[in-house]
Amino acid sequence: MKWLLPVFLLFSIPGFSDEPPTVATFSIVAIDKETGEIGIGVQSKIVGVGAVVPFAQAGVGAVATQASANVRFGPVGLLMLQTGSTPEQAIEMLTRADSGSGRRQIGIVSANGKSATFTGEKCKDWAGGMTGDGYAVQGNILAGESVVTAMAEAFEKTGGVLAERLLAALEAGQAEGGDKRGKQSAALLIVREGWGYGGGNDKFRDVRVDEHAEPIKELRRVYNKHRELFPRPDRNKNEPEAKSRDPDAKAGKSEKTE
Repeated sequence: MKWLLPVFLLFSIPGFSDEPPTVATFSIVAIDKETGEIGIGVQSKIVGVGAVVPFAQAGVGAVATQASANVRFGPVGLLMLQTGSTPEQAIEMLTRADSGSGRRQIGIVSANGKSATFTGEKCKDWAGGMTGDGYAVQGNILAGESVVTAMAEAFEKTGGVLAERLLAALEAGQAEGGDKRGKQSAALLIVREGWGYGGGNDKFRDVRVDEHAEPIKELRRVYNKHRELFPRPDRNKNEPEAKSRDPDAKAGKSEKTE
């Protein structure tokens, strides 16, 4: 039965004997229902955040694993989505199987637009997240709740392609103070079936800034270079600039730790 492998992997997820550096982070996982793109945007005061937090699979969904990140949550969470679990079910099973779940933070979105976010009770303030139609935003060691609220509002109100909306969410979060420890790295990952290099894989955008004084600004610059070289398969080379959607749109529901 299809659920047997994810369950086996769940109970083999280890805790950490030596606690790794906390990935104090704000992130967004989201989909574009019209194009089928699935993506993640993330920024952190840690070097190389793109090697730790984002996981995505075309046609399946995306997972952001952060705080005291358990990187097994990425592949196992995607496998759970692929075998029929909802994001909420996947998070419930992942955290139940992990003795360190109080230090974890997770955001999951599925290809059908369902989303969920989890913040362990031991994550450092401010920590929490919120969900909306087709996205989840979350963060820890933030300047305040307004960081995730601003990210959600920016994602909902910004038009254009998914990459532009994810970048707008990161920029809005940073404008509210972002990670209260500072800035260091950022990443953008977008997958879509057959949209990778030469059509040979599904990784459409995989852009990282591993160490920079202004990682989100640098991420946008590198993204612009990337889209010049690798235009979208479904439209003209020049992707439209981000534009406002409904100015009265309200962000989704919030979930936070006390």
